[in-house]
Amino acid sequence: MPLRLEANLPRAQIDADYTARKCTTPANFARIIADYARLSKPALALAGTRLNLRFDPDSSEALDLFGAGGNSPVLLFIHGGYWRALSKEHSAFMAPMLAAQGIATAVPDYTLAPAASLTEITRQIRMCFAYLWHNARSLGIDRERIVVAGSSAGGHLAAALAIPGWQTSFNLPENAVHACCPISGIFELAPLAASHVQDWMALSQDEIQSLSPLRHVQGTAPNLVVVAEHEVSGFHRQSTAYATALGAPLLTIPARNHFDVILDLTLQHTVLSHSLLGLFRA
Repeated sequence: MPLRLEANLPRAQIDADYTARKCTTPANFARIIADYARLSKPALALAGTRLNLRFDPDSSEALDLFGAGGNSPVLLFIHGGYWRALSKEHSAFMAPMLAAQGIATAVPDYTLAPAASLTEITRQIRMCFAYLWHNARSLGIDRERIVVAGSSAGGHLAAALAIPGWQTSFNLPENAVHACCPISGIFELAPLAASHVQDWMALSQDEIQSLSPLRHVQGTAPNLVVVAEHEVSGFHRQSTAYATALGAPLLTIPARNHFDVILDLTLQHTVLSHSLLGLFRA
């Protein structure tokens, strides 16, 4: 079924298909979210750590940078939470693994919905990328090897960096993004506008058109699309449709759900980590 036509399904079905917490128990969900924060704390001890770097004067949002120096490649990782939850303090758990491979990690905050629209959130994340690119030398990173990744809503925002057409406004070349790795992401917004997510996102028709990465695949940066095996059906359909449209690999991570799949990035030899590291070498 074309993803735009999902909006014609009964509201109860759309809600179920896009309720990520249905993939696990409430207790397991709480434990995983706590693990995000707990496993992010060791990043604070990494060399080259710089906290609360203001990347956007309009919103005063900031990023944390870990393991930078010596012109290192960098992963820009964007947290999920349906655009309304979590923070950069939950998002640096992969930094020690990447630092051991000579790769820096940047994790930004963005203004959460409903205080900010998706247009504003996307602008902030694009400003974050532009900040890294334009200040790469002073930050000790290689602007030619910035890989963007994110989970769930963060996967949408990573994909919004990979699409063409916005870079000129930020004084960036069209190919500024080296590669993109959205994980259990969202690539077509129309179904969400017909779901419970609309209650806090209030997506406009213009946003659905301009900010749905699935509608802007031509010229998109190289992608590795990742989805958890134990995922609700809406996210499976989204990932399959996006990978197919791009002609990109679709990597399904076995025995993982919507929330714990990204914790595979804490270990070097998982399939997810191996595949992400490969994007830096491509």
